[in-house]
Amino acid sequence: MKTTSILLLTAVLLVAAPAKAIVGGGTPQAEGVGRSVVTIVGSRGNFCTGSLIAPRLVLTVAHCVQPGADYKIVAYGADGKPELQNVRAVAIHPGFNMQAMQTHRATADVALLQLEIPPKGKSSLPIGAPQIPIQVGSRFTIAGIGVTVRGDGKSGGVVRVAGLVVTGQPGTFQIRLVDPVTNGVRDGIGACTGDSGGPVFEDKPNGPVIVGVISWSTGPNGSAGCGGLTGVTPLTLYRDWIVQTARQFGAAL
Repeated sequence: MKTTSILLLTAVLLVAAPAKAIVGGGTPQAEGVGRSVVTIVGSRGNFCTGSLIAPRLVLTVAHCVQPGADYKIVAYGADGKPELQNVRAVAIHPGFNMQAMQTHRATADVALLQLEIPPKGKSSLPIGAPQIPIQVGSRFTIAGIGVTVRGDGKSGGVVRVAGLVVTGQPGTFQIRLVDPVTNGVRDGIGACTGDSGGPVFEDKPNGPVIVGVISWSTGPNGSAGCGGLTGVTPLTLYRDWIVQTARQFGAAL
């Protein structure tokens, strides 16, 4: 077996065990918005979250699918065992800056994956943009397959959702979310390793719409880790690029 395949399978096994996702816990949701959430694994051993926005098109973040590695989607067969599905092409927004993302500054942390076949048991959801102006205290729902214990890959792998609220100075470049119970000053619910790329939903009259992606997280009071801030890249400035790139991939949004 090639080294690339071994690394991909290792990443799958790390996230395949039933466990919590989203640090601090979250509500399991295999149905509803959870049906749009997929697991992305890379040949370097990383794993991230994505969301299906067309039958063969996955939205995620740019920092999860950088050049120089192979990426696949994890699907599950009739026996419940994980299977790897091929990614045909990756498109990264040209405005993405890795250094900006790593220092929690706003950047075009958006990417699309074109799949060879639709993921099994999944369905797509529409994309949009947050209602403007974004108000402090407004509620958004995040979803992801990330870990609930920092550094423990086996504590991830199940789609979970959590309701968080806006803090700081939100805008079209970046939104920062916190657990409404802990307000980011104590350990609370928030994105963690593996949740990057996960969808951020806003309730609209016709149902939930993906309005952003999870880019980064911190611990309480801005410390390293998880359970404090959840950094979101809203789709406001990038929806046109997503639609145009999807059209190039043969998908209509």
